Amino acid sequence: MDFEEENKNLENPSDNNPQGSYVFYVKIPKERVAVLIGTKGSVKKELMEETGANLQINSETGVVKISGNDPIKVYKVRDIVNAIGRGFNPEKAKLLLRTDYMLEVINLRELVKSKNQIKRVKGRVIGEKGKSREFIENITDTYISVYGKTVSIIGSYENVGLARQALFKLINGSPHSKVNSWLEKKVKEMRVKEIVEPFEDEEKI
Repeated sequence: MDFEEENKNLENPSDNNPQGSYVFYVKIPKERVAVLIGTKGSVKKELMEETGANLQINSETGVVKISGNDPIKVYKVRDIVNAIGRGFNPEKAKLLLRTDYMLEVINLRELVKSKNQIKRVKGRVIGEKGKSREFIENITDTYISVYGKTVSIIGSYENVGLARQALFKLINGSPHSKVNSWLEKKVKEMRVKEIVEPFEDEEKI
């Protein structure tokens, strides 16, 4: 069982909490616990101060209990913890505090079966000297982490959707050159749309 499946199975007892606080449990790889805690607890402390949520971290199991009275902030902290668990550094993970940012996790085990296939797919996503991942990140204004058996994306909703499509094309075997050309075309269309739509709205008024 991988971490995504384990997280789905962890109990969320918020409905039974008499104080009305919201609680999530997240399990991250044990080697990522130190990153979540930070030097002398700095990352954990900053995250709690910025959100008002409480974090209890079990270093032996990797299970993190997240609780608080603000459901939106608790949900955001859950995403940040998941992002750190999926290989992002805390600075990039904390971008998820933005209301327009989201985390997308692609579980490669759901798409390919063997370890060799997963290794090959990860290599395609990263590309030679990291060029494929870097190109997708730069053109879609997102951040991509390839960690374990997952590929994860942080960015705005629209940009994450675009990056996800490109990644799936690579995972399914499309040549890098075709995926890059497709992305360039899509980004150009998005920019034209952003320019044209405000004028169309003014004409309607």
